[in-house]
Amino acid sequence: MSVMRSQGLAAVLLATAGLFAFDDARAEEPAPAEPAPPELRYQTGNVVLPNKVATLHLDSESRYLDPKETRKLLIAWGNPPEASEGTQGAIVPSATDPFGENGWAVILTYVDDGHVDDSDAREIKYDELLKDMKKETRDSNEDRVKAGYQAVNLVGWASSPEYDASAHKLVWAKELSFGDEPNHTLNYDVRVLGREGVLSMNAVGSMSQLLDIQRDMKSLLRVAEFNSGHRYEEFNSSTDRTAAYGIGALVAGGVAAKMGLFAKLLALLVAFKKVLIGGFIAIGALITRFFKRDKTA
Repeated sequence: MSVMRSQGLAAVLLATAGLFAFDDARAEEPAPAEPAPPELRYQTGNVVLPNKVATLHLDSESRYLDPKETRKLLIAWGNPPEASEGTQGAIVPSATDPFGENGWAVILTYVDDGHVDDSDAREIKYDELLKDMKKETRDSNEDRVKAGYQAVNLVGWASSPEYDASAHKLVWAKELSFGDEPNHTLNYDVRVLGREGVLSMNAVGSMSQLLDIQRDMKSLLRVAEFNSGHRYEEFNSSTDRTAAYGIGALVAGGVAAKMGLFAKLLALLVAFKKVLIGGFIAIGALITRFFKRDKTA
C-alpha cells in the first residue's frame, strides 16, 4: 500500500511540474479490479489434525481448511506467507464467507511445552490480571510506534475467562484498539489442554461481531478432542513433561506474561481481511510474526 501511495505522489509531482499530463479520458479510467479470492478446499466430518494429536468432529455448521489452504486464506487477507507457518489449519463457519465484509475464521495451532497444571484455575483473579495486562500493553507502545506500528491498547475483556475443569478447556475474549481507529478489534481465544501440550483456537473480528463469534466459538468447544495417548487425564508425572506456567499465564500470554512481555504477545491475532494485525505464538516461541502496520507509514 505504501508503494502505491508513493507512486501516486510521484505522479502528482510530475504532473504539477508540467512534465506530463493526463487527458480527461485517461483520468476517468476505472481503477484495476481487485484479484478474485482464491478457491478454498474444505473438509468436513471427523478431521485428524496434521500433528495427529487431536481430532475435530465437525457438523454441517463448520468446515476445515488444512495448513496449505489456510496459507491461501491468510495471504489473501494480506498477511505475509510466513504468517501461516506452524498452523494446524483453520475452521470456517459454513454460513460465513471468509472473504466477505464480515468474514472470519478460527486459526488452529498447537504448542507442546508440556502438561499445564490447572490447579490454580479457581484462584485466579482475572480482573487484577487484566490490570497488569493493560499496563504491559501501554508500556510497550512507545517502542512499537518507533518501529513504525500503530499503538495498541487492551480495552478490556470482551468475555471474561472461563475454565471448564472437567473438559480442560479455557475460553476468553479481549477487546483491543489500534491507533485512532474507531472500530475496535475482537480477539477470541479457546485453549484445549492436553497431556503435554495445548491446542489453540483463535479468532479475530470486529467488536460488532462479538455475539456471532461468541456463539460459534462456544460451539467449537465441543468439536476438538485430543486423541488417545494425548489426553489431559493421561498425564504421567513420572515420565511426562510439565509446562513452566499455569492457566493464568495462558490467558496473559504464556511464559512471556511472567517476563513482562505480554504487550509483545497478542497471542495469534490474525490479519482480518484488509487490516494487518500483529501476532505471535504466545507460548514458548516468543518470536515476532507481524504487528498491525501504521497506515500512515
